[in-house]
Amino acid sequence: MSCFTTIRRLIAATGLGAVLLVAAAVGHPVAAQSSGPTVFAAASMKTALDEVVAAWRARSGRAVTVSYASAGALAKQIEQGAPADLFISADLEWMDFLETRKLIRPETRTNLVANALVLIAPAGTASAIDIVPGFPLATAIGDGKLATGDIRSVPVGKYAKAALTSLGVWAEVEPKIAGTENVRVALALVARGEAKFGIVYATDAGSEPKVTVVGTFPASSHPPIVYPAAITRDATAPDAAAFLDFLKGPEAAKIFAAQGFTRPQ
Repeated sequence: MSCFTTIRRLIAATGLGAVLLVAAAVGHPVAAQSSGPTVFAAASMKTALDEVVAAWRARSGRAVTVSYASAGALAKQIEQGAPADLFISADLEWMDFLETRKLIRPETRTNLVANALVLIAPAGTASAIDIVPGFPLATAIGDGKLATGDIRSVPVGKYAKAALTSLGVWAEVEPKIAGTENVRVALALVARGEAKFGIVYATDAGSEPKVTVVGTFPASSHPPIVYPAAITRDATAPDAAAFLDFLKGPEAAKIFAAQGFTRPQ
């Protein structure tokens, strides 16, 4: 019996209903059994997607289960058979990963929203930094740490490395990086003052009052930050397509825009 089957039976037996998991403390996402679709979504979607799910419930009266983690962790879980009906990635590469393995329904794939990359610091601890080629980020960090996602697998970490490399400061900054399992963990490290700076998405920075944005990376310094969504190959929830349509619709678009997401180009 798989771990996912065991979890579903336990939840059904105890009446816990839908589970909402942010994988900041747990390395693997868990999806619960529910009457509605199960969505695996990049951690940076949490604030906005929680609101979208609430709007969907209010409109349809039906449930949605959401598990949040790094897009890479989620994609790997889907590859291993995790019961997800929809996947929302924070980059194109992890959606491509699933598509090349025929684990999504490619005709349902769509680019939902876009984002920006920002440099943050604990609120009140740093002034604005002009992010230009050769800017003295390593000097500003000093003996501290720069929190961002794991540069090997977490989209925000990959964007951060691309931006710092493009700007010619990667070699100096690399030893100071504290890589995390998803962007929300990096955000929390900065909010708690455990990292002197962080590189996160603009939407994440906007969700946390204990950090301040000290600079925005030029869009030309990294690949476009695009969030693709698709129904998985093994989706079983009858509402999966309807919820994806809702995600693409005007009501969800207003919520995403209010949280700082932009339209993909």
